[in-house]
Amino acid sequence: MSVDDTAQERMIRTDEQPERVDRPRVLVAGAGIAGPALAHWLRRRGAEVTVVERAAALRPGGQAVDARGVAKEVIRRMGLDAAVRAARTETAGADTVDVDGTVLQTFSAEDDGGDGYISEIEILRGDLSQVLYDDTRDGVAYRFGDRITELTQDPDGVDVTLASGDRRRFELVIGADGLHSALRAMVFGPREQFLRHLGLALAFYSVPNEFGLGRRLIDYQESGRSAGLRPVPDATRAMAMFSFPAGELDVDHRDVDAQKRLLRERMAGMGWWTPRILAHLDDTPDFYLDQVAQVVMDRWSSGRVGLLGDAAFSSSPMSGAGTGLALVGAYLLAGELAAAQWNPEAGFARYEERMRSFVEANQEMGRLHVHSLLPGPDAGPDIDVGSEWFTDLLARAINGVELPDYAEVPDHGAPSATLARE
Repeated sequence: MSVDDTAQERMIRTDEQPERVDRPRVLVAGAGIAGPALAHWLRRRGAEVTVVERAAALRPGGQAVDARGVAKEVIRRMGLDAAVRAARTETAGADTVDVDGTVLQTFSAEDDGGDGYISEIEILRGDLSQVLYDDTRDGVAYRFGDRITELTQDPDGVDVTLASGDRRRFELVIGADGLHSALRAMVFGPREQFLRHLGLALAFYSVPNEFGLGRRLIDYQESGRSAGLRPVPDATRAMAMFSFPAGELDVDHRDVDAQKRLLRERMAGMGWWTPRILAHLDDTPDFYLDQVAQVVMDRWSSGRVGLLGDAAFSSSPMSGAGTGLALVGAYLLAGELAAAQWNPEAGFARYEERMRSFVEANQEMGRLHVHSLLPGPDAGPDIDVGSEWFTDLLARAINGVELPDYAEVPDHGAPSATLARE
């Protein structure tokens, strides 16, 4: 069932303001990074929060994600700086090599004050998700193995039906369910309206560290393709990384067997350690492959339903900023809703106003990175990274958003209330 458009129009036309809600019930779809981060801040601002996740449990591993600039300040305000740093990959740097393993270019985690190509705070996606879940599990109701199947809203709330059959009413519903957001499709329209494929595909999976990999990432590039290995906290394992040019991939993003066949086909004949890394493809517990894509939307809310993170404004993994956008967006979304006394129209509008330029800068960085890797006519123009234009863009992508202190709204501190986890 789609959103009740007539009810939305009534809410827009009426001069009456929705009744103030002191402790709103908020449903968040998605328990990756954006969802639990938002749950942290919503609870601190006084909301009663439920997070629904279609997977049966948190997903481990995944690609390494970064926190740079202003995102590090959000982590500090969450009180999670020590926990996040304890779970870092502790990657010391990165080396680009030729087919024989000779180092061609090198980077350090200390470059640019820790906000360079290798970030000071680099953590596996699954590890960060675990930190955020552990932080919120005693103050937020989590429902794993469930999902939203129907949603209808009116001026005062949102009626939701879950796959489990449970029916509940919430004041707000937030979609933080990723690039292929089911909630976005339900409320805003088919995903094809909003996905912008950038012509590249990425794959990640963990392998035994039989390569003697230390604390440095290694990357090899050949004919527009790349293969690499990066360290993970467990020194006996490593994370394999692949990329290759790809237009529209006719592979279901949930069909893992088909994705593995595709990866083997596209990486066939590639040198360096590529065959040895691919030999572990069938044994890995955490394979991931998808197109590099961005989500571009004119608005991130509709009535009492909003979007956050990749569901709203994916900048693609090639921007290195998806996690930062999710963390910053969670802080601002919860803060602005609370500052607006949970009025969705005012809160969502202010959230979008604060985030839009920051999102656009990071999406531009993602596009530039992809174009620098693509071969032939798909390649973008050479970028002078020392130019004033690029330096300004980079600064906006790392620190180009204000973080209000929201001193006028409640802050209930770290989670303390114990809820039953369903």
